[in-house]
Amino acid sequence: MTRGGAAWAALVPVVALAAGLLFATSSQTAQGTDLRGGEATELSALIPAREDVVAQQEAQLAALQAQVQALTDQAASRDGDVAAARDAGEAGVLSAGLVALTGPGVEITLDDAPRRPDGSLPIGAQPDDVVIHQSDVQAVVNAVWASGADAVAIMDQRLIATSAVRCVGNVLLLHGRTWSPPFVVTAIGDADAIRAQLAASPQVQVFQQAVEDYGLGFAVQARGELTLPAYDGQPAMEYATAAAG
Repeated sequence: MTRGGAAWAALVPVVALAAGLLFATSSQTAQGTDLRGGEATELSALIPAREDVVAQQEAQLAALQAQVQALTDQAASRDGDVAAARDAGEAGVLSAGLVALTGPGVEITLDDAPRRPDGSLPIGAQPDDVVIHQSDVQAVVNAVWASGADAVAIMDQRLIATSAVRCVGNVLLLHGRTWSPPFVVTAIGDADAIRAQLAASPQVQVFQQAVEDYGLGFAVQARGELTLPAYDGQPAMEYATAAAG
């Protein structure tokens, strides 16, 4: 095998990664299920250990990505086919969420209902009624995507095709990390279109009814300029594979 061929073989997984992301047509974020059931206890016990593992893996990933980029640039300087493949892959990183994006959009905040001085709940409310749930966050994110938004993030974590939003109690679990409310969803796109889609969504209407009944926090603000960071985790590929050669 020639040196150019060897370099190309080493780069096949990189090209496959880009292709896998480009061909993803739906988001797990938009297809998740409500987690108001009984698995919170088991998950809460695993979260601290999982966060440590994620931090270690992210450091390793950053180092490996730097090595891959250096090898890619080196191989592309000597092999036209590798250069063409690199350029084709780089053309898709924006839609795959792998680079930061700046533009106008909206900032949406969801929050638990404020505590009453005497600790009592609103009339007719149960404890679950006054906290933000996964289904609430998902309803908002789904509506934002449906509006044609160019990019979406939750708590400054860029959502990609394989992102999945989950909740343990009222704590948000995303990309191996946890956040407490208020939850902030940011999106780059047409603010009027996003507002219209939020208003049209039956799931968001259910959430808004809870906002009115129990005092949950829900605010939508247009922003002239937002910068959403690139996704910095490791995309999970379920179907993309390296080609033989």
